[in-house]
Amino acid sequence: MTEFQPSPSQQLPHGTSCWIVTNGMAGFEMQAIGVAEALGLSPELKHVAPPAPYKWMAPWGPAAANESIAAPWPDLVIASGRQAIPYARKINRASGGKVFVAILQNPKVSPSHFDLVWAPEHDQLTGPNVISTLTAPNRITPEKLAKAADELSQRYATLPPKKIAVVLGGPNKVYRFSSADMANLAKALKELAERENAGLMVTTSRRTNAEATAVLREELRSVPHDIYDALSDAPEDNPYPGLLGLADAIIVTCDSHNMVGEATVTGKPVYVVELEGGSAKFRRFLDALYVNNVARQFDGLLETWSYAPLNATQEIAAAIAAAYSCKNKSD
Repeated sequence: MTEFQPSPSQQLPHGTSCWIVTNGMAGFEMQAIGVAEALGLSPELKHVAPPAPYKWMAPWGPAAANESIAAPWPDLVIASGRQAIPYARKINRASGGKVFVAILQNPKVSPSHFDLVWAPEHDQLTGPNVISTLTAPNRITPEKLAKAADELSQRYATLPPKKIAVVLGGPNKVYRFSSADMANLAKALKELAERENAGLMVTTSRRTNAEATAVLREELRSVPHDIYDALSDAPEDNPYPGLLGLADAIIVTCDSHNMVGEATVTGKPVYVVELEGGSAKFRRFLDALYVNNVARQFDGLLETWSYAPLNATQEIAAAIAAAYSCKNKSD
């Protein structure tokens, strides 16, 4: 069961009820939970898994029957993901427009169906009720980073004072990340650790294949390091986001918009490992980070620079709170 950590600074009236509607995928759900927590809410999670042919018709078609999506309706709905969109439209209609419906990610239907839509800047979605930010919402806050770093200090106590976080993803629909690619990256990480007299705090993801992780372990065995293996280590031992809080710099692969964006919450130097493949959207996202001097492409070297930490979550929550207040005043 997800344990919510709502912000003590309540942005909506006390007692505001909230549903989060997604297909249960972690990426969608964690973004929505982050926004709800920033609003000071403990939401109710609603998972939808429409059967065929409804899932094929989403987001444009009707919503399949779902016993959990029924009155009494909440005050606020935060929905994310293609399969959730028909249910968001259904809630809007069934409640007579009384429920405030916020959508995270491009809904692929007209934003006019909803009260507010957030989409990342690289989606290039516009509209009078659309807001965009460079990075995506998440559950990372300065307070959580500090607390997690303190809790993890003993795990990394034997590493040198200078610590580098390495956040690794894996192949997906647009990027390739082979064992050979891992070997090249691991060699660069080893040389960096030797040159900087630094320790490497590494975490893999469930997309990092076992063979690539084995290659990484072999290459790094002569330098101070710690590897959390998402495929074999216990989930409760996951050091993320504590290693973000402890790190002097962060190296992250480019295959996840969320991973890169979460690194930029820290305000610390972020180096992006560019993999083979990509898409126009990812290219716009990464180039915007580079142009704004938030991140740099990893070239094996380590530099220091500063930037204002990116906090899309607070910006989105504030926009929802303002629009929610405006709607309820007009009602």
